[in-house]
Amino acid sequence: MRTLKRKLLLIMLVIGHLLAYGQSALLKQQSEGVLLGVVQMEQHNIPESVSTYLQNQLLQIVTDNGWGVLDGNARFVITASIVPLTKDVIPGPPIQYAENVNITFYIVDNIDQKVFSSITIPIKVVESSEEKALLKAVRTIDTRSPKLLSFINIGKEKIVAYYESQYANIVAKAKSLTKQELYEEALFELCMIPECCVDAYAKASEIASGIYDEYVDDIGYQYLMKAKSIWAAEQNAIGAHKAGQYLASISIDASCYSQAESLYKEIKRSVAEDLDFEMEVRKEAVSIEKQKVAAWKEVGVAYGKGQQQQTTHITWLH
Repeated sequence: MRTLKRKLLLIMLVIGHLLAYGQSALLKQQSEGVLLGVVQMEQHNIPESVSTYLQNQLLQIVTDNGWGVLDGNARFVITASIVPLTKDVIPGPPIQYAENVNITFYIVDNIDQKVFSSITIPIKVVESSEEKALLKAVRTIDTRSPKLLSFINIGKEKIVAYYESQYANIVAKAKSLTKQELYEEALFELCMIPECCVDAYAKASEIASGIYDEYVDDIGYQYLMKAKSIWAAEQNAIGAHKAGQYLASISIDASCYSQAESLYKEIKRSVAEDLDFEMEVRKEAVSIEKQKVAAWKEVGVAYGKGQQQQTTHITWLH
């Protein structure tokens, strides 16, 4: 009987270990494609050197746990506050400062102003100055600690849940932006949906592919018109060079590509010297779809990075 109980206990322990491992692997997988902004909280009583180091620690926490960092505006951000609780001056020489500090980390929806996850880490430090004490407190943070991992995983789960519940609205917004010919912004909205949201990501990719085609056509036509205007005004080597720069930027997938080729040939016939550009050569068909996915994501992320951040500090958490 005891032997049977021991076997059952062993089986339960093994199953528990496998379930824990599976959950950990799932959470790690769920981070794929999730982009997080890193924003400071507004704290006037904290030295700039400490705030800068804390910013670096936040970046480290994000990258150590498999997230991507989004420059510019981000809906979901990680931030932290430093709260000195007590300070004791230890007589010298040399004089030292013993401080109790709370460092609180947050993952938030910065648009709807909701806290998704938070954790407070108490730290005790002794240093030769108050600033050094705070720096030491920040340096003490273990970015891979179990507590921070749990904090990160809770944030991941809620961000993934947001995209899975809201992707239809995100797609609708992207379509609306496309109608306004705001293609880059539309692609930015779609590229925020992480790959771990399988169904939502598949739908977003399908829509993004069509929007990207429209974007390529639109920007290709703009470049063609600029090239034509330049060449009409200045039909010499200098004009050819200026026009050629626009023509060389037109994608082979643009609907106006054949017109661009015709203008290119016309310029080549008219200018004796060789131009320092050549029209693009179509890549092998086998990799075109992969190239398109990478391309529309690149356009979307570039748009996000190019936007001026609406705020450099979070104030609503105070």
